[in-house]
Amino acid sequence: MKSLDGAAKAEKKAEAAAPAEEKPEVIDFSKVEIEPLFADCVDFETFSKSDFRAVKVKNCVAVKKSKKLLQFTLDDGTGVDRTILSGIHAYYEPEELIGKTLIAITNLPPRAMMGVESNGMLLSAVHTEEGEEKLHLLMVDNHIPAGAKLY
Repeated sequence: MKSLDGAAKAEKKAEAAAPAEEKPEVIDFSKVEIEPLFADCVDFETFSKSDFRAVKVKNCVAVKKSKKLLQFTLDDGTGVDRTILSGIHAYYEPEELIGKTLIAITNLPPRAMMGVESNGMLLSAVHTEEGEEKLHLLMVDNHIPAGAKLY
């Protein structure tokens, strides 16, 4: 025979086991400063020459003898690893970026930095908050395959 409060106890157990509803994070942008938009326009033909691609971070390491640079080994969908160096070590530790899907511009001319050739540039958003520069890499859904073109 069940006790009268058995149903109430079972309901309380179910409520405790159910995850609490997540409240959306409230972000205060009132102290954020952003750079002004460019006054000059770029024509569509010039813009369309930029090749933006989704890239998967296969590996990321700090560049020896550099306080700023991270060296990324990226899957850009071609089957050949792409190396990009980025001066973002003040904002990210290498291990937290492995496995992420980022956005890169892939058709910039190669540029040597600290003896390593960088083949592209990762896109990030930058702003100033209370006098301090903040940077966030553009990370996208991991369901986007390496090499997907952005328009």
